[in-house]
This record gives sequence, structure tokens and C-alpha cells, in this order.
Amino acid sequence: MADEHAYRVSAWWTSGRTGLAKCDSAPNAIHFSEAEEFGGLAGRWTPEQLLLSALAACFTTTFEAVARSAKFPYTDLEVEVDGTVRKDRLECSFSEIVMRPRLTVQSEEEIDEGMGLLRQTKSLCLIARAISVPQTAELKVEVGKLPAAGRAVEAVVKVGV
Repeated sequence: MADEHAYRVSAWWTSGRTGLAKCDSAPNAIHFSEAEEFGGLAGRWTPEQLLLSALAACFTTTFEAVARSAKFPYTDLEVEVDGTVRKDRLECSFSEIVMRPRLTVQSEEEIDEGMGLLRQTKSLCLIARAISVPQTAELKVEVGKLPAAGRAVEAVVKVGV
């Protein structure tokens, strides 16, 4: 039997155009609002940004576990995620999500293994697997601290659901 883990967050509308979200394991609440383009407040997280943040954070933590298991040293991993929301009358929906993880390694010999670990991470990421919107992953591995002539490898992985 597989282990089960339960997670809970609470969110509530506080007043006007803003709300709060919290969980028991974090000391700070998150102030959120509708997106500005839908009448929300500037300077607040939006539900759209929180979803994309969850995807970026999950990819990052999943890669760390995969790299640790493979005993793969790396210098840095930055994950950028863009999402496009389309509004049709009253209905809004994500039409596309593009994830751009950029892995930095110390030597050219680590590039191919790093790309393989990024691909493995994409297939294991819990949040990516839970999202039904078509996703594209633009994977990139580069060698850090070398002149611009250093080798980099990029791959685009499209995942249609």
C-alpha cells in the first residue's frame, strides 16, 4: 500500500478586492487578489501566479530529489514558468503553460546527464502531472563560469493532455 499524505490550505476573502491564504506549516499568510486586468489590486499574488509558482516550486523540489538520488552535482537551477489565460465572456481558462528550467552545471561532461535528469523530472513532477492544460518544457543545461563559447544544450518537450 502506498503512503498517503494530506495537505490543507485555507483561503478567505477579507474585504474589498483582497483575500488571505494560509496553511498550518507556514508562519506567513499570502495576500492575494484577482489579477489587475480583472479588477484586482496591484501588489498582490493572484491565483494564476500561485498556480504557476506551485508548478515552478514542484519542478525545483522534484529535480533536487532526482539529482540527489543520482548523486548529480549541479551549480544552479532556475525555473521560469509562463501561463496564458484566455477570457471568453465570463469564463477564463489557461490555454498554455510554458516551463523553462535552466540548469547550470560545472563541466561539459555533465550536460547530457543533466538534460536526462531534467526530462525525468518533467515526467515525475506532481503538479505538472495534475494540470490538464497543454504544457511545453523548454529545457536548458549550460556550463557555468565558462566563456560564452561554452557548450549549452536545449530541448523543447511538449506535453499535450
